[in-house]
Amino acid sequence: MLEFFSFTPAEITILLLSLKVAVCCVILIISPAIAVAWLLARKSFLGKSLLDSLIHLPLVLPPVVPGYLLLLLFGNSGLIGKFLNEHFGFSIAFTWMGAVVASAVMAFPLMVRSIRLAISHVDRRLELAAQSLGARPISVFFTVTLPLSMPGIITGLILAFSRSMGEFGATITFVGNIESETRTLPLAIYSLTQTPDGDLAALRLVIISMTLALGALMISDRLERKASQQIGHGHD
Repeated sequence: MLEFFSFTPAEITILLLSLKVAVCCVILIISPAIAVAWLLARKSFLGKSLLDSLIHLPLVLPPVVPGYLLLLLFGNSGLIGKFLNEHFGFSIAFTWMGAVVASAVMAFPLMVRSIRLAISHVDRRLELAAQSLGARPISVFFTVTLPLSMPGIITGLILAFSRSMGEFGATITFVGNIESETRTLPLAIYSLTQTPDGDLAALRLVIISMTLALGALMISDRLERKASQQIGHGHD
């Protein structure tokens, strides 16, 4: 039993890489997700429905489609990737940074959806009251809207983190399955299931994935409760 939970250096590398990609993914999308969520929740403008649909498109497309589009854009021969490679010697495709980008594309809609819902439930009268007292719109956002939306923001963070940890299709299409570079937990599990005598190692990684997902959900629930309680006390 103890041998089953004795992780190899390669498995530890896979776990650390997956965590690094997931954390960087969340950091990359949190600010634009809040901005887009506020825009969709609070503003009416021409093309709003189209923007909303485009943001949520990765949720309904096969994951290999966003991955392939990323490859067309950021691959070494792609529209943007070729420019970056030729002028800056910088490549995103087939690197761990590309895995972050692929995860970000797939996780972004989930974060936006969660934060948008939270902002929509913030009482507009509180924002108007703050403005009537002389607060500037940016100040109202950071002192009223954002704090009251915190439970939804926390949920969005956890959803994005978990989605990144489980991302497979877009990642393998855009950055491949390169050992110690882009082989995250889902890719490693897939590789082990295709390898003779790899079932035991695959099962270990499956248990790790399930444990991390369960832990993320429990932490999310605890943080949401705490944030909701603080908001409730603030109203009192």
